[in-house]
Amino acid sequence: MSHTQRHQILPRKVQFDFANTPLHWLRDDPFSTHVINGIHMLLPAGELWFCRVYNQALPMVTDDALREDVQGFIRQEAIHSRAHSKAQSYLEAHGLSVEAYVTRIEWLFGTFLGEAPFGMKMLQRDVWKKQWLVFRVGVIAAIEHFTGVLGQWAMDNESWERNGDATMVDLFKWHLAEEVEHRTVAYDLFEHLCRTQLGFYVSRQALMAIVFPLFVYFISEGARSLAKQDPDPETRKIGRKLIPQLLLQLQRVGKQTENVPTFSFLVRATARWVSPRFHPIHEGDTEQALAYLARSPAAMAAAEG
Repeated sequence: MSHTQRHQILPRKVQFDFANTPLHWLRDDPFSTHVINGIHMLLPAGELWFCRVYNQALPMVTDDALREDVQGFIRQEAIHSRAHSKAQSYLEAHGLSVEAYVTRIEWLFGTFLGEAPFGMKMLQRDVWKKQWLVFRVGVIAAIEHFTGVLGQWAMDNESWERNGDATMVDLFKWHLAEEVEHRTVAYDLFEHLCRTQLGFYVSRQALMAIVFPLFVYFISEGARSLAKQDPDPETRKIGRKLIPQLLLQLQRVGKQTENVPTFSFLVRATARWVSPRFHPIHEGDTEQALAYLARSPAAMAAAEG
């Protein structure tokens, strides 16, 4: 079933110290900094939700190799969640409040996508329990498409090392290297749980039609919520921009600085998902990701510890 060569997915118990990390950790680029820093608020609740959903799905997995991959995925995602939770403290240390945004994200994953379908207790019936679980597995597969392609973008990126704070750069590159490493797991699990290839294909297209706009919305909202609180009045103007204006700025800044992926990059990545021949194995380079993990200061320290 899987297109992958066997590779054991192992957690790396990394630690990061942001005591000396500036608010604008990408030098002279507050826009890219706030776009990326929004990830710290989005991911902790989301990745713990991944873990909860996958732990519920494990008994339905009949392929031993896939089960092992899913277990490795769960362990990695739990550590990702803890690392970004700590980075929320870094934002608060710089005087930025994360509470309002994080509360919305916790509602999204804890209630709307929780045990009761769309947060409606009346829909929480045993007869729909499996379908709701498979639906959420599919949502994760669509989200993981973006984390995988962004992971490969980060592996190819050289601007962060030139322009960025070393600790924050390592946090994101370690995390995104692991996203490349496990990029096939969510897709393979969703395919495994779908009864037919036609049902799998139609379902994943429908889910991407939902996930892509939500992904763009929450990334934009994270950037705006942080920019609104920036000490610099000029930077605070970012927080008042509409989403289309932010996406145009993302396109422009991405081309100029290479500190963020362009919006057209995200659109092209989404378009590739449409193909019936799509598989995430073709979206990244595992060896390149493992090469970064072999030289990541945090991953090296974790291995020695």
